[in-house]
Amino acid sequence: MTSRSKKDRELISFTKMHGIGNDYIYINCMESVPDRLPELAEEMSDRHFGVGGDGIVLICPSDKADFRMRMFNNDGSEARMCGNASRCIAKYVHDHKLTDKTCISLETLSGIKVLSLNMSPSGEVESVTVDMGEPELNAGLVPVRSTTEKMVEEPVATSCGEVRVTAVSMGNPHGVVFVDRIEDVPFETLGPELEKHSMWPDRANIEFLQIISPSEARMRVWERGTGETLACGTGACASAVAAALTGRCGREVTIHLRGGDLHIRWANNGHVMMTGGATEVFEGNYYRQR
Repeated sequence: MTSRSKKDRELISFTKMHGIGNDYIYINCMESVPDRLPELAEEMSDRHFGVGGDGIVLICPSDKADFRMRMFNNDGSEARMCGNASRCIAKYVHDHKLTDKTCISLETLSGIKVLSLNMSPSGEVESVTVDMGEPELNAGLVPVRSTTEKMVEEPVATSCGEVRVTAVSMGNPHGVVFVDRIEDVPFETLGPELEKHSMWPDRANIEFLQIISPSEARMRVWERGTGETLACGTGACASAVAAALTGRCGREVTIHLRGGDLHIRWANNGHVMMTGGATEVFEGNYYRQR
């Protein structure tokens, strides 16, 4: 590409990061925000013709918190919240000297989240604990269409037979399905079918959870607007809540996802605390056609 052709394009600087494999493209928007964000998310997220990722995340100023987060899935839809992305934002703003705080407030479409940075002796961000707030179990507020106040292991007919779904919102809707063996789940069929099922007014994230012990479980996730991802922070939180609700696990559990582990604690005050890593992969410039 010649320098002249680059002049005909908009330059967007970005940082590629992932939270245990849930990878997004992070854009510093403290000074300005690109336009046509849904289209930009689709373009940049393409793993063959773009940067590649599960979507884009904008780090913006906030008049309510230390920073504001906006995020768009790789299909261009705007998401309300992502636990893995919020941990990456905490690492980004600390490592890029946007703040020297080790406790950061983050404005999201699901409210303000508090991020606590766990530092190594050398001063590096080792992991991040996110206060995800209280889970929403009221069916009308998840939202999910149900004949009961709380949708707990409600039978749902699918093309693969009946499954039992527990609905939890962690700022975004989740449907948790307990399974004996994750390997036996017809994932590519059930994932998108349950995501778009008529019980959800605006689709949902779907988690398949295999219990290993009262303090350990395996999870595979089909994310709304994205498809399968290696990890989902809000999904792990929703799954931990569902496991505790049904007596399968205690209120503290390690969730093993395809991209790594998350430690989830449903505290006595009702808040769900999620701890996990965040990794910066590379930085670059994306040239967008004007």
